[in-house]
Amino acid sequence: MTQKRIIWAVLVVGMTFCGLAGIGLKAQTNKDTVKVPGGLAMSEFKGYEDWEVVGPSHTDAANVIRVILANPVMIQAYKAGVPGNGKPFPDGSKIAKLEWEPKKITDPPFSENTPDTVPGTLLALEFIEKDSKRFADTHGWGYADFKYDPATDKLAPLTLSDHPPQGNDAKCGATCHTLAGASKDYIFTNYAKR
Repeated sequence: MTQKRIIWAVLVVGMTFCGLAGIGLKAQTNKDTVKVPGGLAMSEFKGYEDWEVVGPSHTDAANVIRVILANPVMIQAYKAGVPGNGKPFPDGSKIAKLEWEPKKITDPPFSENTPDTVPGTLLALEFIEKDSKRFADTHGWGYADFKYDPATDKLAPLTLSDHPPQGNDAKCGATCHTLAGASKDYIFTNYAKR
């Protein structure tokens, strides 16, 4: 993928995200109350809609489009070289991952033969928070994964019956993020060059 196409994709995802945040998510009645049992509450991430984009992500296996956002504490650490400089992210670092179903658009300048893929229906919101004391048993990170129901405009914690299965506590993402390794402070996404 060329650098110009990557920049275009980031802009499209960002603009779509702003539109969804402005019209769809603001109306949710449970956004301030939904919580992973024994873990993170969405209210701990107030203002995530305005955080800086770390980078987009397209996961073919899960058939989702993601945008990864980080709060100012984490963005500042990224810009200082974390984790590549051997330092961990500081406590107070937070990530929001927004997941959408991919949607093909064929409106000009695109066509049936050369469609573009953009975010469609919101699927889930994932959150990660660094707090070395609170989450000492998961390398200092707590996790929450909320599925979105467009019919009710509500969020609910993912459960063991969802795909992928998620436990109902702040450890739900620890197994996966352990694969990223200590040298990356258990975070997969690098701060994308801009």
